[in-house]
Amino acid sequence: MLDIQTQLFEAKDVRFGPIDHEVHPDIESKWTHDAEFMRLFDLKPVRPLSPAMVKKQYEAVEKEMEEEKNLFYFTVRAREDDRLIGKAVVEWIDWNNGNGFLRLGIGLPEDRRKGYGSQALSMLLRYAFGELNLYRVTAVVPAYNEGAMRLFQKFGFMEEVRRRQALNRDGQLWDLVSFGLLNSEWREQNNGRG
Repeated sequence: MLDIQTQLFEAKDVRFGPIDHEVHPDIESKWTHDAEFMRLFDLKPVRPLSPAMVKKQYEAVEKEMEEEKNLFYFTVRAREDDRLIGKAVVEWIDWNNGNGFLRLGIGLPEDRRKGYGSQALSMLLRYAFGELNLYRVTAVVPAYNEGAMRLFQKFGFMEEVRRRQALNRDGQLWDLVSFGLLNSEWREQNNGRG
């Protein structure tokens, strides 16, 4: 049973929030100029985006959240100063079967490896399983993203599918690894607390 006193959108150092259309496009535009971040977060071909292009993406995300009802997008903000440090997404939800996919990214290199991703993933799982009542979640990770693979494994995700040499990056072929976690496994790890 989920404790209704549990804070859904706050952790020790980070919080979830909505998109700020005035401030966030400039910040996220800078992230898109960092090929490392883009290749860790997205499987599509990467390219730098202007703030105006990022704003259009935000508008498309909000429209899909409203109309399709199968996407939940959160900004990840540092609690100390409320600055945007990343994004966390539950997407491609199949409500009939209770399945969803997770994506998570921390934008700036200096904000990585500080525990923000772990705290954001913990909140994202609490939201996916406790609030949305999904049965299972999946995260698809390129094999070169060893940090993400370790993070998902730390949270009890199991490697389920390995698509061999399915991603071409700079002329090198990489495996794509699908990790899965069941609601029951998550609850067991959290002793039913969520």
